[in-house]
Amino acid sequence: MVFWMTGLSGAGKSTLSEAVYALLSQKGYAVAVIDGDRLRSGLCSDLGFQEADRAENNRRAAEMAKMLVEQQIIVLVALISPRKIHREMARSLIGTAFFREVFVDAPFDLCLRRDVKGLYQRALEGEIQGFTGLDSPYEVPDAPDLHIRTDNWSLKYSIEVLHEWIITLIKSKIHEPD
Repeated sequence: MVFWMTGLSGAGKSTLSEAVYALLSQKGYAVAVIDGDRLRSGLCSDLGFQEADRAENNRRAAEMAKMLVEQQIIVLVALISPRKIHREMARSLIGTAFFREVFVDAPFDLCLRRDVKGLYQRALEGEIQGFTGLDSPYEVPDAPDLHIRTDNWSLKYSIEVLHEWIITLIKSKIHEPD
């Protein structure tokens, strides 16, 4: 299955993905993380932040996730994916049965304060144009499969909720590894 984690930069998508990746790996599951920052520095380094580039960035992530899920790998995608249309394209490409949308939710002001990667500061200084949440909108999911509130929940609790939810879904789709 593909667990598509969407939310603002700094909401906790990558942190949650990496933590749950470690827990699932320890249990013997084949799992991969597709992280938006890593995509932007490698496979998608030729893309900017214009609408067409954002669409292509999401398409490439969805294509990669689809290939991995076809190999029976659990995929955690940590990608802002600010537009609903891009997330729906990913769901359509991967297949509704294998796609779950996870809204990692934290308000803009908290994400701005966290700014662990310094991206908001760079955007405020004009180094990054079209930054989601500042000069480019983020469309909140209407009905995510899971809604994680990293402003109200501790990191430990957020990881536990996501991990247990994924385990429950996986067990309904595949057999538990020996």
